[in-house]
Amino acid sequence: MTLALTRRQTILATLVATALPGIAVAQGDPRIGERVMGAPDAPVTLVEYAMFTCPHCKHFQETVFPQIKANYIDTGKVRLVFREVYFNRPSLWAGIIARCAPKERYFGLADLLFARQADWAAAVNEQEMLAKLYAIGRQAGLSDDQMNACLQDRALAEGLVADYQGKVTADGVDGTPTFFIDGRKVPNGSYQEMAAALDAALGA
Repeated sequence: MTLALTRRQTILATLVATALPGIAVAQGDPRIGERVMGAPDAPVTLVEYAMFTCPHCKHFQETVFPQIKANYIDTGKVRLVFREVYFNRPSLWAGIIARCAPKERYFGLADLLFARQADWAAAVNEQEMLAKLYAIGRQAGLSDDQMNACLQDRALAEGLVADYQGKVTADGVDGTPTFFIDGRKVPNGSYQEMAAALDAALGA
């Protein structure tokens, strides 16, 4: 296990160091690209840029998002487009683990990553961090072989980095979490503030 983790660390360190804007996203790989929750025909689209190592993203996920999901997404009013940001290697590793799971299990695994962020993201070294991420992946039903394959997939890592870089550049995103409602940037705020912005977009 230790040797495998060390090899992945070397591979991913190289990938992140050399993944520059302009890398072509692997075509047809369903693991790459934004993740979507809600009705396809919802009248309002909420775009969230978030990073799994971001404490403000964790706070939003645990205190604001459950109410938005219950009152807007589950009721068919709002469609969520979730875009991962990789400002550091650990956020990329977590994103790769999340995308190892089938799409229908992605958001459940993302919830686990945020819920246990204080544990894995605070690991004393990269090897321990990867071990903790593997434990989360196993809890979500992934095998070590599946996670090994995903973390050693250079095309996947490069595709994810290229996809994120293209989107944050186009939208001018320089921090997380960042939100857009129907293309208009809105500040991160309380549930009441986010609900007011969504209601305005809905014409309520």
